[in-house]
Amino acid sequence: MFAAALVVGAPAWSQTAPAQGTPSQTTATPAPPPQNTGRSAGGEIGSGTGDIGKGAGKGAGNLAVGGAKGAGDLVTLHPINAAGDVGKGGASAGKNVAVGTAKGTGKVVKGIGKGIKHIF
Repeated sequence: MFAAALVVGAPAWSQTAPAQGTPSQTTATPAPPPQNTGRSAGGEIGSGTGDIGKGAGKGAGNLAVGGAKGAGDLVTLHPINAAGDVGKGGASAGKNVAVGTAKGTGKVVKGIGKGIKHIF
């Protein structure tokens, strides 16, 4: 009986353990899938509407500042400066509204495209 155990167990003692620095095939874990860092369709649309709102808000602020400066110049009897300040405020307002609207519309269209792509 002892001889049979010795014959059966001898091959197990002769096996070498794997080196400590190398992982065995059974313990290797698969690499995680790459993370998607892009926005969802709804996030893209929401960001776009936010950009439109920011552009409109900046434009309104510029228009108010230009109007206030123009009114101050008009009160202090500087009508030429008043017209210039009102014009600058209006131009800045138009620029900010246009930039915000363009950026926002682009993001909204991109979000809609993502949403349609997701459906199909």
